Amino acid sequence: MAIILDGKKLSQEIRKKIKEEIDLLKEKVGRKPKLAVILVGNDPASKIYVKNKEKACESVGIEALNFHKPSNLTQKELEDLVLKLNRREDVDGILIQLPLPEGLDCRRVINLVDPDKDVDGFHPVNVGNCLIGAYEEELMPCTPAGVIRMLSEYKIDLKGKNAVMVGASNIVGKPLSCMMVNAGATVCTCHIYTDDVKSYTSRADIICVATGVPHLIKPDMVKRGAVVIDIGISRVNGKIVGDVDFNGVIDKVSAITPVPGGVGPMTITMLLLNTLKAYKKRNTLT
Repeated sequence: MAIILDGKKLSQEIRKKIKEEIDLLKEKVGRKPKLAVILVGNDPASKIYVKNKEKACESVGIEALNFHKPSNLTQKELEDLVLKLNRREDVDGILIQLPLPEGLDCRRVINLVDPDKDVDGFHPVNVGNCLIGAYEEELMPCTPAGVIRMLSEYKIDLKGKNAVMVGASNIVGKPLSCMMVNAGATVCTCHIYTDDVKSYTSRADIICVATGVPHLIKPDMVKRGAVVIDIGISRVNGKIVGDVDFNGVIDKVSAITPVPGGVGPMTITMLLLNTLKAYKKRNTLT
């Protein structure tokens, strides 16, 4: 029987510990941690994501400051807002909900965020820390950090394992590949130009997939006993599905994440953990 890597249950356990730590620390600091959330425009999915993040913040004692701006916000106005939040002593973390509306330079805005407040872990400084393996004390990209934490909590050792990362985005694929290398795995990163992805995945001990292509990974692409981490999420005929044919591979794998309820909750939990880290660092509590 395959182990179902329950991200929802694990997240609840981690969030309980985060809340307990915040309850203790806020007495010393005199205030709760504060996360500034910038949402530009009215994209329905982004609004739902922001609402979920704010709800999660409230559940652990983090104060979420909502900066919802119209879609016609200019690049300068957005940059000025980020710089203002950088200077605010009471703001510990800054989150810019992506994607930004067309016409706004996402990379330029991310690069303006103070690296010590970059709770998404997207700033080049934090990406560099990810590359060299400075995990515990630094702000790591949330989804990759959530995957690594999940593997660790379920006692799945990466050392000496053959791992394949399917997907090479800047926010998931590339940093997760680095993290797995730092954890001792031999990693191959596949992407849209990779010829015959199956030839790589069928030999892998651990497969991580983040493409947004529903059921891309079929049973014949997975070797018996592999661990499968499904990071993708899509809606097909009104149903939420991942990048892996879950029902098709469940009898072959040793462990697998469900969609939903796998990596998704861990991503938000790592955001909360990053906010706590930033709060502690700003108040010299580390």
